[in-house]
Amino acid sequence: MPQKIASVAPGSLAAHAGIAAGESIISINRVPVLDLVDYQYLTARPHLDLLVESSEREQRLVHIHKRSDAPLGIVLDSQLMSCPKTCANHCIFCFIEQMPPGMRESLYVRDDDWRLSLMAGNFVTLTNLPKAELERIIQRKACPLYISVHTTNGELRKKMLHHVHVNRIMELLHLFADNGITFHCQVVLCPEINDGEELVRTLTDLTSLSPYALSAALVPVGLTKYREHLYPLRPYTKDEAENVIAIAETFQQRMLKTAGTRFVFPSDEFYQIAGHPIPEDEAYEDYPQYENGVGLLRRFEDEFHAAYRLDPDGPCRKRKVIMATGTSVAPFMENLLSTVSLPGVEVNIQPILNTFFGETVTVSGLLTGQDLLSQLKGASADEILISDSMLRKGDPVFLDDMTLHELIDALGIPVIPVPCDGGDLLYALRGMEE
Repeated sequence: MPQKIASVAPGSLAAHAGIAAGESIISINRVPVLDLVDYQYLTARPHLDLLVESSEREQRLVHIHKRSDAPLGIVLDSQLMSCPKTCANHCIFCFIEQMPPGMRESLYVRDDDWRLSLMAGNFVTLTNLPKAELERIIQRKACPLYISVHTTNGELRKKMLHHVHVNRIMELLHLFADNGITFHCQVVLCPEINDGEELVRTLTDLTSLSPYALSAALVPVGLTKYREHLYPLRPYTKDEAENVIAIAETFQQRMLKTAGTRFVFPSDEFYQIAGHPIPEDEAYEDYPQYENGVGLLRRFEDEFHAAYRLDPDGPCRKRKVIMATGTSVAPFMENLLSTVSLPGVEVNIQPILNTFFGETVTVSGLLTGQDLLSQLKGASADEILISDSMLRKGDPVFLDDMTLHELIDALGIPVIPVPCDGGDLLYALRGMEE
């Protein structure tokens, strides 16, 4: 399909070549442009022959000579250019299969597309990857990718993902490494299934692929109350979480000596379950798995204290504030606020039980408007602070489709979303503009 051009930057190479918005790109150097990956790869050359089609379906060849890294100045109408591939697995721990019915359609989308892995850092299982797409990844040097491994034991991976081709994971990872494709790994851990000796096996296999395997995040399975007829799973106990951390630390010490990186990083949730302090900043290196919940609390705490050190005597607006959080982060917040002085500000940390998804879901980002409303109704405060991770990105709507304005009207108290940044929290608590 021709790739329609949404806009052309004034004064750009494309503009000087006479390419205009509304036209379409058919091919570059005689190669059809399937998606953004192709476009970026094919345009990173000094000599380009673009077959361009006008809105009247007239075609012409446009020649452009440039530096290899110089952009053309073209914005395409569709960044992905085709429908994302959906997941063909039925993982025993799939969170979407644990969602209640009747929510907005976008929450049930199960993407498993390597292009989104490359462009947005989404984790993919590689189980729906035909040979042609595998070859395209290698030809285009599409990396780093973010790969959901879970286990390198092929038979166990079959059991966990319920897909016929999942046992090829080590074959695929070796193929990537042999062709210089780098990747980050994710291991969603389920008690007594892929932890313990199976985790040791998985980390042994993954570390053997360094430096092409860049990191591995260990994440505990997330469970809601909507698990009727699903595979029987349970949350991690304190002792089990401690064992996961101990295995990770063994590999961290080994990899630091041999590869100069810790490589494996347990998520913050494992430290919270185990009751362990969050590691220091250097333990997270360059935070390679930050979006996977690894190091969020460490960075948040450091941002908070850095902002406080810059202005320890900063003015505070006198008032009573409620901080509504998920139950797992509430103790962390209590401890964080105990380290600073906020004269005139009375802060009450209010952990909110997640009755919508079930009380085993403890993170702030999965709290709903109705749970906030039911547990804060009648509260006495001048304002309520919440994490903006509870809201749809760019839209003040909770997961249950309650709007922020509806919550404010029902409570009769201002509710202020705060970005997930320690400095922003300090300014919000002080009631001052940043």
